Amino acid sequence: MKKRKGIILAGGSATRLYPLTLAISKQIMPVYDKPMIYYPLSVLMEADIRETLIISTPRDIEIFKQLLGNGSKFGMHFEYKVQEKPKGLADAFIVGADFIGNDNVAMILGDNMFYGNNLCKILKRANEREDEATIFGYYVKDPTAYGVVEIDKDGNAISIEEKPNNPKSHYAVPGLYFYTNDVVDIAKNIQPSKRGEIEITSVNAEYMKKGKLKVEKLGRAMTWFDTGTHDSLLETASFVQTIEKRQGMQICCPEETAFRKGWISTEELYSSAQKCIKTEYGKFLNDLAENKV
Repeated sequence: MKKRKGIILAGGSATRLYPLTLAISKQIMPVYDKPMIYYPLSVLMEADIRETLIISTPRDIEIFKQLLGNGSKFGMHFEYKVQEKPKGLADAFIVGADFIGNDNVAMILGDNMFYGNNLCKILKRANEREDEATIFGYYVKDPTAYGVVEIDKDGNAISIEEKPNNPKSHYAVPGLYFYTNDVVDIAKNIQPSKRGEIEITSVNAEYMKKGKLKVEKLGRAMTWFDTGTHDSLLETASFVQTIEKRQGMQICCPEETAFRKGWISTEELYSSAQKCIKTEYGKFLNDLAENKV
């Protein structure tokens, strides 16, 4: 299978979260018991992606380096790039062109969280498509606030609209994208929109024109949160708290994912646990290392 690398886009100014984000990146902020970026990172890990580029602002990039390091504690390899100013989601493929090289790539937005029993199967299908792109469709009651995709019976995207007044479907497009290596050239040749950004919708439209844009539906058993507002940040934290308290398990725990996949040893997991052993998070990692979970 063709190799696929990952990108987490953790840039932007997050003005919808002011004054919280006046001095710090929203992707560093806590979502209950973990930094926000742990959630999208865990999704890439579940897709068996071990090389990941974190893109952030000149102000925030050093904080991510301090938090995540070179990725070895998760059995991964991390690199970092600065996006000088927000130029649109698709600009990530231009910023990350050298990192991507000749490989396929998946990008996830740093403020998105996905959770559900079928997630691994869905990610596996997307990852195995070597010559087609994959986006995702999440059913929402009011699609007018989202990018909306129309899907045919074979799972192909046949139209995509940004915040339409009369949506053609109820499937919103969340911030997770699996692309072929062609995405770098596609992004470089896209004309900026009226707001001066290289739009991800334009990238998807190019794949759709070629008949190479698949859509994976995220069904009722799946949960998706975009934590870009005060309300959604609180809702996501409350959801994570409820599940973790009730089950005694962790949601989107990178150390757990790495351990279960065999990317880190019991000793490495135990070492990570001791660094935060005074917390429920650390105790969970410790129990995992001692085979109590």
